[in-house]
Amino acid sequence: MANLLDIRRRIRSVKNTQQITKAMKMVSAAKLKRAQDRVVAARPYAAKMTQVLGRLAARAGDSFHDPLLDERGDQHYLLVLITADKGLAGAFNANLIKAAQIFLQENADKQIELLAIGRKGRDFFRRRQINIVGEYVGLTGKGRIEHEEALDVARDIMRRFTEDESLDKVFIIYNEFKSVLQQRVVVEQLLPVPRVETGPQQTIEYIYEQPPAEIFGRLLPRYVETQVFRALLESVASEHGARMTAMDSATKNAGELINHLTLTMNRIRQAAITKEIIEVVSGAAAL
Repeated sequence: MANLLDIRRRIRSVKNTQQITKAMKMVSAAKLKRAQDRVVAARPYAAKMTQVLGRLAARAGDSFHDPLLDERGDQHYLLVLITADKGLAGAFNANLIKAAQIFLQENADKQIELLAIGRKGRDFFRRRQINIVGEYVGLTGKGRIEHEEALDVARDIMRRFTEDESLDKVFIIYNEFKSVLQQRVVVEQLLPVPRVETGPQQTIEYIYEQPPAEIFGRLLPRYVETQVFRALLESVASEHGARMTAMDSATKNAGELINHLTLTMNRIRQAAITKEIIEVVSGAAAL
């Protein structure tokens, strides 16, 4: 059985850890509120952009051509993986990496290159000799994604797609923020831009000052930039939500462990005191 000194040392160590996890939980909670507000503000814009693009596509017709719409082959993919720069976020990074591994396994006959956003994903696949053609480290670790930073990433992706004619498709994997307790892994095609289906509610005729095809061509890059920016915002909010939940659970577990160790320490002390009393009584009886 452990002695009192060892148990006191363990209690002190767990209390120190509990203070750290509690502080990390509070920091993540503050960052989550700001990140969540930005996600909520960005979603309507992204949805409306998709809606407008669908209407313009219907007006522009099938004759409209743009490099971002080029339907090519189905052999060469670029996979954009958005993970975190830091750990201690529960299964946040593990779920994303698992989704990427499944994607690689399901497309094992394809030539797949990886664009890693986040240190965790980059380090994991670098150790497994996956072809990483680009990386963005430190982007999500700050807790706030600036619009210009997202534009740089989106333009890099579009440049790779338009300049490399052998590149057939671009896919993106990220965590979509649902709630503090729930994040959903999303795997979707980014390029070529998928055709937006126009439903019955989109049959309203709009009058455009410029030709629809011209507006459509100008909006396509903005659409890709918006999707990348939204994915980064969703990922940051999901990361803070996952980390806050993980640190809250760790803080509670530390409290339970402290209670258990304190109870064990008290039992050992009680046993030692009882033993000393018995020895004193036995000595007195012998006299």
